[in-house]
Amino acid sequence: MAYLALALGLALPWMLGFALLCACDWPAGSAVTERGAAGGTALRLGYGYIVGLLLLTLWMRVLSFAGISLGRLSIGVPLLALAAALLAWARRRQRIPLQALRAAPRVLLAPPLSGWQRVAWRLLSCWLALRFALLAAEVAWRPLYPWNAWVEWATKARVWYELGRIVPFVNADAWLAGAGAAGAYFDASPNYPATVPLLQVWSCIALGRWDDSAMNWPWPLMLLALSLCVYGALRDAGLPLLGALVGAYLVASLPLLDVHVALAGYADLMMACVYTLSALAFYRWTLDRDRRDAALALLLALACPLIELPGVIWAATLLPGAVIALLPRQGPRLVALGFGVAALVLLFLAQSSPLILGHSLHVDFEPPWRSLAEAYFLFANWHLLWYAVAALSIIGARRLARPPLVALTAVVVSGLAFLGVVFTLTNLAAWMADFTAVNRATLHLAPLLVMLCVLLWRELSQARPAAVAPVALATADA
Repeated sequence: MAYLALALGLALPWMLGFALLCACDWPAGSAVTERGAAGGTALRLGYGYIVGLLLLTLWMRVLSFAGISLGRLSIGVPLLALAAALLAWARRRQRIPLQALRAAPRVLLAPPLSGWQRVAWRLLSCWLALRFALLAAEVAWRPLYPWNAWVEWATKARVWYELGRIVPFVNADAWLAGAGAAGAYFDASPNYPATVPLLQVWSCIALGRWDDSAMNWPWPLMLLALSLCVYGALRDAGLPLLGALVGAYLVASLPLLDVHVALAGYADLMMACVYTLSALAFYRWTLDRDRRDAALALLLALACPLIELPGVIWAATLLPGAVIALLPRQGPRLVALGFGVAALVLLFLAQSSPLILGHSLHVDFEPPWRSLAEAYFLFANWHLLWYAVAALSIIGARRLARPPLVALTAVVVSGLAFLGVVFTLTNLAAWMADFTAVNRATLHLAPLLVMLCVLLWRELSQARPAAVAPVALATADA
């Protein structure tokens, strides 16, 4: 019964997020039917889980702030009632595509493909299913791994689960000065956001006991949701069935992404999911100008700082793309000028080693470019991703600089610039010695980078660029 309760607890945020997206009719009904039933359903299911997780943790914050103990009834019953009400309202408004939901399993099991494509579809589907099963087994069998997940995140989860509420964590000096007697606790990173520990708290509450293995079940579900979103976004962008599945495979097979599922408990996987989904919703908005896409992209971007402290910067990397989307003619010049000015300002500030967000800027005599290149091109964390990025960037430079990819390109370039500045112009360059920090930070951008490569490959394989994006951008500019 305990594991049945855990399964229901894991399903609750999925149901809540799916119900909210159905009530908002996102993605639009026409997109669900015209661009593929399986693709539209995959988008709702994938986005639904991530949105549901965020709503769940926000509700837990509200309960703790109100002085209500965290429990199955206080958390689960209101959210379940809200999900049921949203589904009932969406059903009355005919915003639940039942036909598309029924068609999705048929597409998965018997896709409308023939010959080698059908064989490739089945092989890739079986591989993905096996991969998810193996990762789920790792989560089920492995206790919490004694590293950052053990000393920075799970400490908060254990305390908040036992007390039934969120209590503050402080640094060592404050704790030794007597904050502990006032009800504060101490761990290695007391200022980290509460979202990830709250997910672990809810898993244990649903299970009915503290379990440092079972509390990490949201992690394989995050990877599943991310894969569904990638498949749905690629189908929505016009890729064929097999091409969209290959894109999902490329994301799900990234070695470091899988490591963060198997060694569950870090915030990096959720950061990658939220940031990638925000950027993909933004990309949909640049094509169709649907306000719901813009609202979803904005809400997910605002949620980035609730997961990790650098989330503020990752959310800001969407701004150059937004400038280009809103100002198709002048936007690229403004963004290029902004990058140039920012580079000059950083180089000027780095002469005096100022502190920015707790890290000092400093121009080293020998920046660790070699270590950065080794982390991306020589190790096995990314397969051949960076080789593909280099080759496609050279071959498809013109396509990247014009619609429909130019706005998304600006977002990715901003993310790469952020990583370059952090690991070459700040004191974090010292962390390049063991290559861990740079790869974990790159994980936030990697799924979106894969998506851009797949979309660029589609553009290069076409006789001419898709016409829908320039029309949409020209209309917005007018």
